[in-house]
Amino acid sequence: MSRTSIIAIIAGALALFLAGWGVAVLWSNLGVTMTMHGWIAYGLGSLGCLALSAGLFWLLFHSARGGHDDLVGHDDEHG
Repeated sequence: MSRTSIIAIIAGALALFLAGWGVAVLWSNLGVTMTMHGWIAYGLGSLGCLALSAGLFWLLFHSARGGHDDLVGHDDEHG
């Protein structure tokens, strides 16, 4: 694993932690309380969204690099 990948993973984990902390501070200042089940659901939903985004981006780059998006025929076939 390259140094750039490790830095990107650490930066992503730090951003996720800071976003969760920011939400907790915002909700506590507004007087909103959430049970542990709510925090677990919030965390699982966040991880699910991140996993879906990562998977879709991987498919996008894999398809582009593999030539699956290239044109097969010519544009003047029907003209």
